[in-house]
Parts: sequence; structure tokens; C-alpha cells
Amino acid sequence: MRNLILCCLVGWVVQPFNACAENEYENAPIRYSKTEPKDAAQRLERLMASGNVQIDRTDAWTVLEGLMKEFGVLPESQTMVFSKTSKQNDLIGPRTPRVVYFGDNAYVGYSVGGSIEVATIDPNLGPIFYWLDPHEQPSKPLHFQRDQSCLSCHGGPFTPEVPGVLVRSVFPDPEGHLIMSQGSSVVDSTTPFSERWGGWYVTGRHGDMLHRGNVTAIENKDQSVDIDFKVGANISNLGKLFDISPYKRKTSDIVALMVLEHQTSLQNILTKAHHTSLRAMHMQTSLQRELGEKITPEPVGTARRIIDHCADDVLEALLFKDEAALPDGGIEGDPAFQTAFVKKAPQSSDGRSLKDFQLLNRLFKHRCSYMIYSLTFQHLTAPLKDTVLARLWNVLEGKDPSGSYAYLGESERGHIRRILAETLPGAPKEWKKTLVAN
Repeated sequence: MRNLILCCLVGWVVQPFNACAENEYENAPIRYSKTEPKDAAQRLERLMASGNVQIDRTDAWTVLEGLMKEFGVLPESQTMVFSKTSKQNDLIGPRTPRVVYFGDNAYVGYSVGGSIEVATIDPNLGPIFYWLDPHEQPSKPLHFQRDQSCLSCHGGPFTPEVPGVLVRSVFPDPEGHLIMSQGSSVVDSTTPFSERWGGWYVTGRHGDMLHRGNVTAIENKDQSVDIDFKVGANISNLGKLFDISPYKRKTSDIVALMVLEHQTSLQNILTKAHHTSLRAMHMQTSLQRELGEKITPEPVGTARRIIDHCADDVLEALLFKDEAALPDGGIEGDPAFQTAFVKKAPQSSDGRSLKDFQLLNRLFKHRCSYMIYSLTFQHLTAPLKDTVLARLWNVLEGKDPSGSYAYLGESERGHIRRILAETLPGAPKEWKKTLVAN
């Protein structure tokens, strides 16, 4: 599935914004556009306005660095996209890629000379999209301008049908324009390695298996394309491809890219499940009220079935079901990113975390996503969250009758149980009791 893209952050083709009323998330009980978000960007703007936080405004890079620090976004997470898939297309191309950075609950993008793009997570609404002008006169306060036009691609079938951060793969021409005849698709943990990163720069080692990064394509009259993927393989120095001097960091790390893919896809699954469960409970309550029945906080009937289905989707994503294998011999990326990414991860008493990398045949050592700590997961509707946690623990105790998670061996399941029982906020007390008993 071709070129990774975080649309307004990592871009896609910006289309006319459809009426908000056409989207389920604009209706009760979500009301995405009409609800005042409670996210990191709003909090930071209040802190800056009060003088409690000051951002160095020497230039756009210092503004960018200040924002990332406040949002908990890692500078080492830098990736670079050169396809013209953003509202700032005139600033982006193979010689002038856009940089994208991420933390667990925030994403930041910057095109040299342009505006800074921000998406921060509201625990109920999902990602909220903003523009910020780093070149604004210092006499004027920095301002996050909420941009609903981003929903033209960050709120439709690609995300899916919820406000979301997406990563895509495309075929770019030598100027960075998308070759539309070749299509594009969303990338997640199940996407084959060979179908990733068209339109992106990629630094790192990956053996003999090829990916689609670092190269452009020529479209022929019959709509076939000429492209040499070998040219883009195992590159460690991007200076051979474009002038890297304007950029603070010189990498677009292969491991960071894979983490970004996993995180964005799981964020969307969590947002989708949360919104769907909220609607199911809202409809149940409305129907009970209309019929004069007792209002029940627990899902029944259709609402129960809907929430069970959502729980299945979340569990599969959390446990990396159908994860694509890495190339033979694994991958090697920037140690700086790996160190920074793991540094503040919650650890069990034996020193393990859900952010520990494996990188030989899979991305992480312990296949339960660190996104279980995310704002969205922690604020899932109670019926959904309880269902997910109950099913997760059954799988980890080897009590899943379906056999869907047989790829998780006993030792790995045991390590994950300990990590979760000791580090997950709000973990059921029974988890720790079971851990002691075993």
C-alpha cells in the first residue's frame, strides 16, 4: 500500500470540504465541530496567553522545537515526506521534503518556509487539527487555528469515517505529484514491507527486501510506471538525494516510520470504536426514554452486539493480529529514536515495557500495543473498555477458545500480563491477584 501520508499533517489531496452534517461524528452525541476540544493545543495556548509558557520565537525551527517539547513529541521521531500531499504543496517536493514528528498523543508537521501543522488528541473527540504560523510577529501571540477543512481527508473513508490521522502510500512523480493511476492505500501494521513508503524518504538498513521509499516514478502512456526500487534501498545518507542542510536532523528513520504507521492506524481504530460505542449507548438511552423504560447504563440487545464487535476490532489491533513480517535479518534504524522512544515507557518490576523493540521479525518484543496507555483508550466508554480488558486478559491467560491469538506464546503472554498488571492505570485488581497466584 503506497506512500505514507498523514494528510493535513502528512498530507493527501485536499478536496472541497463537505458539509459537516453528512458525517456521523457531527451528530449527537459526538458533535465534533461544535464541541470545545480538551486537548494539548488548547491547554498550551492558554498557558502561552497567561505567560506561564514561553516559546522561543527566534525562527520557525525554534517555535517547532518549543511546541514539540510541550506536546511530548520526540525530535528523534523525525520522518520526511516529499510527495505533494498537503495544503502546502508548493513548498514540498523531492528536494524540499516536509518533516513530521510524533509523540503518543500529538503529531507535528512542518514545511520549510510554511506553517506548522498540528494534531493533538482530545480523549473524546479524537484528533483535533490546527495550523500555526511560526512567522507571526512576536508582538502577536502564537495561535492554534482549528482547521476543519482537514476533515476532507482526515474524516472520511480513509480514517475510517471518524476524525483520524492517516498514513498512506502513493507513487510520486519526479516533482512529487501523485500518479493517480497507480492508486494509494492506507498503511498499518499488516501492510507488507514491500508496499510501504512511496513518496517518503527512508533511512536505515533492511537487507534484500525492497520498499518504495526514496524514489520517484515515471508514468508511461499506457499508465504503467517506470520505477527502480533498488535505488532507494538501505540508504543511510539522505545528502545524496537532496540538500539536507536546512533540516535540524538528517534522518527519516525506518523504525520511526513503522511506529508511526502502527500508532496512527490504532488511534483511528480506538476513535472509531469509542464513537460507535457512544452512539450505541446514546441510541439505547433515547429508545428507553421514548418507550418509558428504565434507563440502564449497561448495553443490551443491539447496543451490546455493537460494543462486542468494537471490542473485537480493538483487541485485534492491540495484539498485532496479522502483523506483516520484517525482512529476513530484520531492520536497523537510528539508535537515537529507539532510545528516546523507550526512555519514559512504563516498566514492569522486571524491567520490561510495551515499547521494547525486537526488530528481527516483528516491530516490538511484546505484542500488546503501548497505545493501551493512550488518552483515547483510557477514556473509552466504560462498557467498551471493560469488554476489551476482559477479553484481553482471557487471551493472555491462554483462555481464548477461538485460537485467533495462538501466535502469542506462553512466555510472551506472561511478560505482557506482568507489564499490564503492574503499569496500566486502572487495571482490574484481579489482574494483580492472578499475577501473584501464578
